[in-house]
This record gives sequence, structure tokens and C-alpha cells, in this order.
Amino acid sequence: MVAEHRPGHPVRLVPVSELGAPVRARLSAPRAPLLGLSLDRPRIMGVLNVTPDSFSDGGRFLARADAVARARALIAAGADILDIGGESTRPGAETVSVADEIARVVPVIEALREEGIAAPISIDTRKAEVARAAITAGADLLNDVSALEYDPASLDLVAGTGVSVCLMHAKGDPRTMQEAPAYDDVLAEVHAYLAARVEACLAAGVPRARILVDPGIGFGKTAAHNLALIDGLAAFHDLGCAVLLGVSRKRFIGAIGHAPSPADRMPGSIAAALQGLRRGAQVLRVHDVAETRQAALLWTAIEEGGAGG
Repeated sequence: MVAEHRPGHPVRLVPVSELGAPVRARLSAPRAPLLGLSLDRPRIMGVLNVTPDSFSDGGRFLARADAVARARALIAAGADILDIGGESTRPGAETVSVADEIARVVPVIEALREEGIAAPISIDTRKAEVARAAITAGADLLNDVSALEYDPASLDLVAGTGVSVCLMHAKGDPRTMQEAPAYDDVLAEVHAYLAARVEACLAAGVPRARILVDPGIGFGKTAAHNLALIDGLAAFHDLGCAVLLGVSRKRFIGAIGHAPSPADRMPGSIAAALQGLRRGAQVLRVHDVAETRQAALLWTAIEEGGAGG
């Protein structure tokens, strides 16, 4: 049985036999390796904000030496991918200039590659110029909260350079996105948006194997919207791409878990991440790498043990 979701209707379970062959293939075919990493187990993307104003750790790693040390620590803790960003996209954040963003991220990427650190690097940016500079410095993936829509040159950049891409759903600009976001059916609308962005990438020559999709938890969503998306995350496997879930330390976790400070939201972040794993998320974007890795290892062992038993 699989979950079926149609706009305006509740999620229901239907027999796999009712689905057409192409749908079954998209849902169940093993995902191709991403950035040289197999996706037969959960992968962890460690967050490195090279910014003065990110909601969780803004300013802590703004100096290059601090950022490089943090990157090494994330890898030692078990991060499979480093996600480096030079512009905060927290609610209310202001746009950063291209020059400032490049000055924040490129020296860090260059330093990591010069030190021989071979882990895949993701550049978290909406701007094609920033992405191009980061790719030249050694980045492997463009993580774009606008799903390549903020900058018209980004799609051609991804297609032309051969890097992988993460397409995220966001409703509105970071500065205003949390001002009364509303949906008729959040799961259906986010799914439809990401389906259209995947098709745009395919039309430009970017294969599904190089595409991640991310429902954008906290980006133009209320706590109820976030919970509905996590609960319905399995629906995104229909897109035939690997699924990334980023819930780490976000505001709804603090609201539900009574943790006003982002630094106190690790337990709730792991709880939400494990629900994502239950629904098939292949990549978790997190701040607390060691703790999440331990939780994922135990979750995997229990799942495999249960299947074996």
C-alpha cells in the first residue's frame, strides 16, 4: 500500500497495483548516487553559516579560520556534505550583495580544498554569480531556496556546469515570507511547485539523478503547514528525485517544544528528522551533526533489525 494525495482530498492508502508503471518506478526505484554518495542510508548535510545574522549561529563562523575549523569539525562529527552559506534566509532577513556574499563563502571553500578536504560542498545561495564563483572554488551542489527562480541565470549555470542542485519551495521573499502564509492545500501546492521546477530542470538538460527536492520547512509556512509537510513527505518521492529535509532548530520546533533559543532545539530537531527518515528522506540538513548521526544510525539499525526479524 502507498499513500495517495489529491488536492482537496485527505491522504488515503491505495494498493500499489492501482498505480501505473511509471509512477511505481518513480516511487520505488533506488535513487542514483548523489555527489558520489550512495543513498542506501541517510546522508547528513552539515550547516556552516558564514554570516553575521543567521537565526541559529550567526556571527560565530564569520572569520575564515573559524569557518574552516567548523567545517573540519562537522566532517569529523559525521557530515557527508557541507552546506556553506553567506546570506541568511531567516524570516525577516535582508538581501546581501553579490560581492559581500562571494567574499564570505569563496575563501572558505578555497581553503577547504587547499587543505585536501574532499567532502562534497554545497553552496547555499540564490544568486548565479555567487554560485559560479563557489563552483569554481570547488563547490559541487547549488542549494537554492528559490528553486532557481530568483536569478534567471541559475538554471543555465546548473545545466552548463554539471553540478547537482537542490530545489526548495519557499512562499515569498525571506524578508516577508512569515507574514500570514496561507495555502488551500499545503502538501498539494508544494508538490505541484516542485514538480514544475523539476520539469524545468529536465527541460534544460539536468537529469533527475542530479536533483534534490526540499519542501522548505519554515519558508512561508506556519507550524501547522510544517507538520503537514513532514507527515506527507513521502508524497515527494513521486518526483523521482532524492528528498532533502531541513528542520534543524527551526522556529516551529521551539514553539511546539517550548524552546525559545535555537541552541536548545536539538532534541526536537532530531525528533522531526527521524519522522522524515520514516517517510524516506535521503538527506537531512542539520546543525547538530554528531547527535543526528547517532540518532540516524540507531534508527537504521532498528529498521533493518525489524525487517530481518
